[in-house]
Amino acid sequence: GIICRIMCRSIKTLFNFDPPASTDEVRAASVQFVRKLSGFNAPSKANEDAFNLAVERVSAAAQEMLNSLVAKAKARAAVRFGR
Repeated sequence: GIICRIMCRSIKTLFNFDPPASTDEVRAASVQFVRKLSGFNAPSKANEDAFNLAVERVSAAAQEMLNSLVAKAKARAAVRFGR
């Protein structure tokens, strides 16, 4: 919807990179996403722990998703091309 078009505009697609997206690229996208959700470019000391925890959790979930998408793409290619 319109919210994602506004929020996600600056977050680049990381799937199907050659070479695959690095951990740093996944983390950078996660920081951008958490910044958009929280409205904080840099959180206050009071919110820093929650902000950093959110970045770590989003990074882990994003990396898990990218790994799964790559695995599924490779499995489909193996079936399609008999590899």
